[in-house]
Amino acid sequence: MFQEYIEIRGARENNLNNVSLRIPKRKITIFTGVSGSGKSSIVFDTIASEAQRLLHENFSLFIRSFLPRYAQPDADAIENLSMAIVVDQKRLGGGAHSTVGTVTDIYSVLRLLFSRIGQPYVGHTNVFSFNDPQGMCPSCNGVGRQIGVNLDVFLDFSKSLNEGAIRFPDYEVGKWDWAICTQSGLFDNDKKLADYTEAELTQLLYGKPYKVKTQVAGKPFNLTFEGIIDKFTRKFITRDVTTMSERTQRMVEPYLAYGACPLCKGSRLSQAALSCKINGYNIADLSRMEVASLLEVIRTLEDVAAAPVLAVLTQRLQHLVDIGLEYLTLDRPTDTLSGGESQRVKIVKHLSSSLVDVMYIFDEPSIGLHPRDVHRLNELLQRLRDKGNTVIVVEHDPDVIQVADHIVDVGPYAGKRGGQIVYEGSFAGLLHSDTLTAQHMRQSLPIKENVRTAKGKLPITNAKINNLQNVSVAVPVGVLTVVTGVAGSGKSSLILQAFLQQHPQAIVIDQQPIGTSTRSNPATYTGILDDIRKAFATANNVSASLFSFNSEGACENCQGLGVVYTDLAALGEIKSPCEVCEGKRFKDEVLDYRLNGKSITDVLAMTVQQALDYFNIKKILSKLQAMSDVGLDYLTLGQPLSTLSGGECQRIKLASELHKQGSIYVMDEPTTGLHKSDIRKLLAILDHLANAGNTVVVIEHNLDIIRNADWIIDMGPEGGTRGGRVMFEGTPQQLLSAKHSITSAYLEERVYGA
Repeated sequence: MFQEYIEIRGARENNLNNVSLRIPKRKITIFTGVSGSGKSSIVFDTIASEAQRLLHENFSLFIRSFLPRYAQPDADAIENLSMAIVVDQKRLGGGAHSTVGTVTDIYSVLRLLFSRIGQPYVGHTNVFSFNDPQGMCPSCNGVGRQIGVNLDVFLDFSKSLNEGAIRFPDYEVGKWDWAICTQSGLFDNDKKLADYTEAELTQLLYGKPYKVKTQVAGKPFNLTFEGIIDKFTRKFITRDVTTMSERTQRMVEPYLAYGACPLCKGSRLSQAALSCKINGYNIADLSRMEVASLLEVIRTLEDVAAAPVLAVLTQRLQHLVDIGLEYLTLDRPTDTLSGGESQRVKIVKHLSSSLVDVMYIFDEPSIGLHPRDVHRLNELLQRLRDKGNTVIVVEHDPDVIQVADHIVDVGPYAGKRGGQIVYEGSFAGLLHSDTLTAQHMRQSLPIKENVRTAKGKLPITNAKINNLQNVSVAVPVGVLTVVTGVAGSGKSSLILQAFLQQHPQAIVIDQQPIGTSTRSNPATYTGILDDIRKAFATANNVSASLFSFNSEGACENCQGLGVVYTDLAALGEIKSPCEVCEGKRFKDEVLDYRLNGKSITDVLAMTVQQALDYFNIKKILSKLQAMSDVGLDYLTLGQPLSTLSGGECQRIKLASELHKQGSIYVMDEPTTGLHKSDIRKLLAILDHLANAGNTVVVIEHNLDIIRNADWIIDMGPEGGTRGGRVMFEGTPQQLLSAKHSITSAYLEERVYGA
């Protein structure tokens, strides 16, 4: 049979070096290579972007004005593309009104089932929706919880307003909200809150809007005083704080008190919806069940009128089981899912599709998967291929790479030293090649035998968060501890919640993505640019803001972007270099200022390694060294974060925390996006931290990290309610003998090849 190919000729996106290649259609093609080598530039910035751009061109100009816009990739030709479905690493958000059930559309099918056969009949499907006024609980507006203010944290009753009795940052002494409060004339500003009468306290907390006349810059000014709790509620609770910025959430979180809604008991629904039942279960009861248990209940239902609905529901629930998410519940908020869980939930939506000859593009789908569950992912990829689809995957996991029909290895290294195709062919051929990927796949790290001795213990006592079953365990001090277990077993609950609650001083490096834009770069994210600007300002006796392309020093023509966008309405935007600054982003007069012979643009064009040789300022050098230690010495200081790969972003986040002084480090799956060669560098960093006396706790599935731990805590035995227990505590060598541990079997296979 004639084999069709996707043809790419002369691709030059980001660091691609005039790449040309042929990708077989209706096969599984896996792209691998070191982080930053150019894999994502080929797969996402070239193939996926062009496929989505061409699809949108089929719509009218009016429709296209509402769709995302994709620029034409920098390539000579991209041919034979199919419609693309992209499943990326972005975590699902959605706030309090988005759940696993709503995002997969399974809850919509469940609502249809209750509207058909639920008794007593209470209405159509919208009556069972907590996002619809007819279905949501009137007390909590469908959120399921009532959020209030913790007054004991919000207020210090032993102080007066002038002494800072209101602890919330917006009301700090001297700030605007504090000034409105104290100038309202309603309160004795020197009277301690503990001495307030009930009426005075009510006025302060819940007072209705009140006009206040005051003086601003010597002129009369009208302001409005509003009860501080009412104002806080309006700004942060009514608007759903979970949809706000991470910084705002961190500021507000300590002052909130959460509790289940007393009317709906957390179910989110109206009393009418909750009164409708099938076999004794209402829709909230079924939504609270783990998917595996819910599937058993659905299979017991027999009703001719609902047969098609039951068939669809069974199929979609089975897909969640097949992909390893049987421990989730339909009412689980999507913003509580990990990156790996988010990606697999997205995949479920496409499994029922009858479309063929589609191009499915996956970005490291093995993220968050225990080695036990990788085979489920492989079966999914093969099923999609066998239906006649083209499957393209960016991946580092050897167990996923080996199921490929075709492999493209990109390299040889990262950044400007990458962007080339170093191997194309089968998995067997890859193992016999001399690429960096092949070299590290042939090598096997030994299991650690000489482990560090703990200097004490950090206890976690009686943890019952989420699925933890009254867990008490100790994290040893001054060593590298790896917490592992199958997905949903309770690792994150144990460490990111229980451990951090009891030991809040820890420095946490989690999976939250870093903010990426054309205005952010490695220098701004790590804080190096602030120190560089101060150094330039001191050397030239001028303002530091001159050396920021986001402030006073920005080129006025392009506002510091370095490029100018010409809007062609529905035809999209054309990006061209700024004619005034020629892409340098700064005003000409700023570039006349020098530091050791270099302008600010010259410095931002330096790689991390070049900057290490150039600077002699200790504060800057420590941050640069941290970036070099995580393998990012090839990045330029001014490279936009929006052009970096997921693995590079993960390591920049790691580098930004490493220069901090702390005795406890907690990392959540730091190998995300890392090539096997990069994992060696990560291990060196972990060892360096532990050798310096720090306590390092890593949540991880990667067997190379597990085998090099000093201490292992294995959670399980399964996910959800069947997990939440400590299955093993001990050294890697002892884990090999723990036959009751699922992790033990896979570690033994990797070490001995059994």
